[in-house]
Amino acid sequence: MAESLTAPRYSERNATASSRYIIYSEVLSVTSVMRKNSRWASSTQTYYTRDSALASNLGLRRPGSSNAVTPQQGSQEEDLMSGFEELKRELRNIEDITSIPLANIISPFLAIIRSSLSTGPITSAALAALHSCFVCGLFLGDSPSVDAALAELGSAVSHCKFEASDSSGDEVVLLRILTVIEDCMCGSWASRVGDIEVCEMLETVLTTCVQMRLSEALRRSAELTMHKLVRNVFSRLHILDPEEEEKRLLAVPSVPVSETVPAEPADSAETAEPIPDGTAPAEQTAVSTSLQSPQRSSHQKSGYGLPSIVELLRVLVNILDPHDRVHTDSTRLLALGVLNAALEVSGPRLGDFPTLRTMVLDHGCKYLFQLAQSENPSVFQLTLRAISAMMNTMRKHLKLQQELFLAFTLDRLAPPAMGKSGRLGTPLPKGGLFSPRPGTPNLHSTNLELPEEAEAEKGSPTPNKPSAAPARGNTRDLLLEVLSQISSHPSFMVELFSNYDCDINAENLFDRIIDLLTKSVYTDYYGDSPPFSYLNAQYLCLDLLLTFINAMAARSAGTGAEWPKNYVSAEELMQRKSKKRLILAGAARFNAKPKTGLTFLEENGLIYHDLSNEVTRPLSLARFLKSSTRLDKKLLGDFISKPDNLDILKAFIGLFDFRRKPIADAMREMLETFRLPGESQQIARITETFAEIYFASEPDEVKSQDAVYVLAYSVIMLNTDLHNPQVRKRMSIEDYRRNLRGVNDGSDFSPEYLQAVYDSIRKQEIVMPEEHTGQLGFEFAWKELLMRARQSGELMISNSAAFDKEMFNYVWKPVISAITFAFMTFDDDYIIERAIAGFRQCATLAGHFQLPEVFDYVVISLSQATSLLSDNLPSEVPIYPVVEVEGQSVTVSSLAVSFGSHLKGQLAAVVLFNIINGNGNAIREGWIQVFEVLQNLFIHSLLPIRMLQMEDFLGGVSMIPLRGNSNQPSRPPPRSDGLLSTLSSYLMTPYSSAQESTVPSASEADIESTLCALDCISTCRLEELYAQIMQLDLEPLVAAVRSLEALAYERTNARLQRESDDTPSDADDESPRPLPYDPASVFLLEMMVSIVCKTPEHIEELWPIVFEHLSLLLKSSQKYSVLLVERAVVSVMRICLILATKPTQLRDQIYLSFDLLGGLPPPVASSVAEQIISGLVLIVQNHRGVISSQTEWNIVLALVRAGVSNLEAARVSFEFIEQLVADGPEQCVNADNVPGLVAVLDDFATAAGVAAEVEQQHARRRAQPSSSSSPIMDRGRKAVDLLFEVLKHVPALTADLGDERRHHLTLPVLIALSHQATSRAPDIRAPALSALTRALLGPLVAPPPHAVPDVFARVLYPLFGALDASEARVRAAALLCKAFMRFCVGERPDAEAGACWVRVLECLEHLLRTDRSDQLAEAVPESLKNVILVMNAAGMLVPPSASAHEGEDKPGEEDEAPPVRLWHITRDKLEAFMPGFMDSVIPPPPPPPSHAEPPAAEEPAAPQTPVAPAADAPGSALV
Repeated sequence: MAESLTAPRYSERNATASSRYIIYSEVLSVTSVMRKNSRWASSTQTYYTRDSALASNLGLRRPGSSNAVTPQQGSQEEDLMSGFEELKRELRNIEDITSIPLANIISPFLAIIRSSLSTGPITSAALAALHSCFVCGLFLGDSPSVDAALAELGSAVSHCKFEASDSSGDEVVLLRILTVIEDCMCGSWASRVGDIEVCEMLETVLTTCVQMRLSEALRRSAELTMHKLVRNVFSRLHILDPEEEEKRLLAVPSVPVSETVPAEPADSAETAEPIPDGTAPAEQTAVSTSLQSPQRSSHQKSGYGLPSIVELLRVLVNILDPHDRVHTDSTRLLALGVLNAALEVSGPRLGDFPTLRTMVLDHGCKYLFQLAQSENPSVFQLTLRAISAMMNTMRKHLKLQQELFLAFTLDRLAPPAMGKSGRLGTPLPKGGLFSPRPGTPNLHSTNLELPEEAEAEKGSPTPNKPSAAPARGNTRDLLLEVLSQISSHPSFMVELFSNYDCDINAENLFDRIIDLLTKSVYTDYYGDSPPFSYLNAQYLCLDLLLTFINAMAARSAGTGAEWPKNYVSAEELMQRKSKKRLILAGAARFNAKPKTGLTFLEENGLIYHDLSNEVTRPLSLARFLKSSTRLDKKLLGDFISKPDNLDILKAFIGLFDFRRKPIADAMREMLETFRLPGESQQIARITETFAEIYFASEPDEVKSQDAVYVLAYSVIMLNTDLHNPQVRKRMSIEDYRRNLRGVNDGSDFSPEYLQAVYDSIRKQEIVMPEEHTGQLGFEFAWKELLMRARQSGELMISNSAAFDKEMFNYVWKPVISAITFAFMTFDDDYIIERAIAGFRQCATLAGHFQLPEVFDYVVISLSQATSLLSDNLPSEVPIYPVVEVEGQSVTVSSLAVSFGSHLKGQLAAVVLFNIINGNGNAIREGWIQVFEVLQNLFIHSLLPIRMLQMEDFLGGVSMIPLRGNSNQPSRPPPRSDGLLSTLSSYLMTPYSSAQESTVPSASEADIESTLCALDCISTCRLEELYAQIMQLDLEPLVAAVRSLEALAYERTNARLQRESDDTPSDADDESPRPLPYDPASVFLLEMMVSIVCKTPEHIEELWPIVFEHLSLLLKSSQKYSVLLVERAVVSVMRICLILATKPTQLRDQIYLSFDLLGGLPPPVASSVAEQIISGLVLIVQNHRGVISSQTEWNIVLALVRAGVSNLEAARVSFEFIEQLVADGPEQCVNADNVPGLVAVLDDFATAAGVAAEVEQQHARRRAQPSSSSSPIMDRGRKAVDLLFEVLKHVPALTADLGDERRHHLTLPVLIALSHQATSRAPDIRAPALSALTRALLGPLVAPPPHAVPDVFARVLYPLFGALDASEARVRAAALLCKAFMRFCVGERPDAEAGACWVRVLECLEHLLRTDRSDQLAEAVPESLKNVILVMNAAGMLVPPSASAHEGEDKPGEEDEAPPVRLWHITRDKLEAFMPGFMDSVIPPPPPPPSHAEPPAAEEPAAPQTPVAPAADAPGSALV
């Protein structure tokens, strides 16, 4: 038949046989078959078809020719044959067949088809000839005769009659009929066929399809033909004008042309039966399925249009009625298939025709939704296909129908509850089941149809969903497939959310569908069902979820459209969504306890918010109660009918508009909003209130309010009597009239009035809200749905991103969890690929919507899927084999082997780090998992080299060791040569231990898995991630550092606490061994500090986090490994180096850190001194301004002093101090740091003395001379020189500060020099004594008078108790005498000078008595002589004779002058160890003449044994 649609007309010009030849041949074929029949078998039979015409042409007169009545054409065999004979003669006499009217050409064939005399073969030949007419193009052209010919042909084929013979031959005829009908309706001339002919031909094909006595092949062929015809018919909608066609439909009435399609064929072979006139009444449930052909009016244009399409759709829809027992499932299957074809080919265009749209939205949806619960698999599948096609093509008109179907589908897909103890069930709420939507069962209910006593929120405008058992197996898969088809367009979820979830009176379909899809991915959702029965359902649900996420991600990328301005604004919809949540919560509370619900509603402004002079509290509440479809209607009826709520009842019923409404309709409208209570008093109150309000509306024929009251009661009783199945004898109209006699204010109601009331109740039951179940409830609810549909408008369709954030914020957690489960559970490559894409898209959306918690959840989910997380990392790294692969060392660890053989884990890792790279700013809590993965990779030697390094002040970078040396003690003792040799045992390759012999071997498979793991890690681009962390914004950066600190805390302080708790309190070991070396703690610390150091702009926010961890480590430094403590110290110094560049408030943190380091235990401080000093020197050298007070200098120099005992630290320290003191660009000596510098230099010199003493002892044991040249000695000598340099700076520093301040700075230097002058190292002692001499005798030292005794006591006197070399003692004695002459002679002629002199004498006496050397014996008297002479010359030391000449009498001892008294003391002291020395220096004067006998001379005092002077024994006690 395809040729007939496209081939040109046959002619010799077109290189084909001529059409005349074809038709002539077909005539011969038909007549040949006819002659085989006995009716036309006689060869002598003649046909007088044109004799009268011939005679007339020749002018002959034939008897009876003028008034003869010719027999009816086709009524006799001769007429049938003569038609062909006449056609043959016409064909012989013409060249162009187009000159013959087309109707004349086909009329002989049509006569055969119409004739009951024809047999099957003859009819078949005629039909074949008609087919040839189409094939050779006879119907091409614009001739009006084509229209008439097509009309005749269509009518003839539709009423084809022939004598039945054998069944196979008859079916050939039927097949030929189908072919001709297809030719007629599928060619280019099809548009010229009229509506009547189209209806007749379609009915013919449809009837053939349902003739069950016909063979299966024929019926299937007819069905295929029907599909093709329907596609052609409905494709006409795309070229028809809806407005014109609707007018045409109204202008052309339809007339009956056939009867109802029979379910079984009649005994005859006729393929069509007469169709009765008229159509079924409107009230009839099952409408006739016959095609009713519209009449052709005189003004009707050629070609069929909307009338025939409407009629075809009407028949198809009526066949679908599941309650029409005339049609079987096989007939419905046919109708469903045809309807599918019609919907698919017409597409959205069908909705542009109001008549067609109304038919689909009303009966079409109604019957399809009921068939969707069919138990016949074929009917169920085709029904779902039809629904899917309808939803995809007409969804903008199916707003409420789509809601109903989706809710029903979700209910069927929900699993049954398993009770309170079941895995899938949930505890039932108090008061029974409550649905979030009127008529919608609870998700976990065991039956999708709520029982009457538990049905919630009846009276909803939405109809009940068809009840059916939960879907299982193939049924479930089909429902999911249909759901997938319906949701295929990217705006589907947006439409659900905006049209339903944001509608107060609609279900939360978006919430429900996401909840179902996410739960359906999990295996537990299916209970004990075998896995193969639900695997496909899991795939489908996951695919639906990922499709939703993909559409949202596409919209976020800019493909979304703007929300149309003609729709309700997105902001208002979101407000409705918020209000809906409150209403749902309030309704739930009201249904549980009305008083509580009202309180909640009032608090949230849902009631009483519109109070005014016109709106009272009862009216405001009544408005809410009437408008809310979420309330329990039974509870509502009970609430408003209570005596206390009479005002509310009046306000509630007053909201109805009863004007011009019959009482039955008014009662029906009222009773559909609440359940009538069972108590008679409550019913009476409701009825009385209704009567009052209804009578106020001035109804016709009602004379009093009491009459309304009685009439209302009668309506309730009549409704029960007529429709209660338990009532056997129904009330008649006469009974009803009899019961109401005289109640209308003493008179009767008119018979017509009561008849109208009776008929209204009889035809349409008043259905109470709690009775909306079964078919009756569905019919009622469907009517309500249609009423709502007229008010709700069309579906808002827009692929807008206006609601995406709200939707994503609601669903992200269950969606990501479902994707994670699928990724980890399913093995299908496509599913895994889709899950990976879902992860990426969720991460993209999280970044787009700025929802870090979502990104964290993605990261956490993926990190768990990688298998790179470990609950317990080993504190000591096991020994793994190391192999050489292509010149590189590869560690074959357990994690490398397992990870390399785990494809899903590798995929998850690649996806994880690809997502993180570039999206670090979206992560918060997820950093913990990221760093846990990195930590685990580090432990198993899988990280890139760059991430294994640690930075230092000393040697640049070095590798973090994986294991410590078990042969060494946990904390090595301090060594004079520093930490380098100690640390060298730690800075080793992971496997350079003494247990190399126990290293296991690696198989080829393990090596291959390890290489796979390394390739995967390389693909993850961890180094890029590490670099990107440094570029993070502040908030994610703080989160990253906090995560590192939390992990590090768990490896250090928390672990220490656990071990401490595990140690018995009565353990003998009071100092438990330190924790073993943990490489992970070092790795985490290094990463944390590196991040902080490379983001100095955020140091203020990051420093407190890091400092807390470092302080905990250093405060318990003796309990951790050396390397960890060392790295903590380095970390402190690195960060302090950054803090030094920051404002003053952060610089204070430097000294908190220095205090922390200064509090380290001495062994620890010595072991890490090199790191402390190196960092300290860098800070001071680069940022000298950070030290601005004496306290700060003291802290800094105290750290320097702590490193003197460490060889390397001492070297760096001394170089630093030397730069500070010596002249040069780095010189920095000030009044604040002099005491600290002196202390440090004193320590260096002391250390040299100690080293020299040790060396001397070793030399004596080795009998070798000691060496005076070593770094320590060199530093000691330089330290003495630097002390004097410091002293040289003091005068300039104190020029404006006064003598007192100068003395305070000078004294520490002198004390230090004095201390070093007593050193046992000659190389230190000699320069120190020289420097001290220069200082005391030079201009640098000028103490205030009152401070001189302090100088002598703290600087000079201590020399004489510690010196053990004669040379030094001689120099010390000379220095003492010279210092006394400088500071005491002439300067302080008082008691303090005398005390100093006495102390000098005692020191000299001590020297002479302890050292009998000649050198000292010569030097001391000479020094004393000089001092005595100077003192005598200055008048400080005067002999007594000189004093006696001044008075007449010699005074007593207590009356002597101080110089004389000092003379006596001096003489007495010298006489004790140098007799006669005083007289030899200053001879005594001759005694004066005496007038009396001189007194007897006193015995000289016994000499006292000299003792070494003490600093606290001043000579003033002798004065």
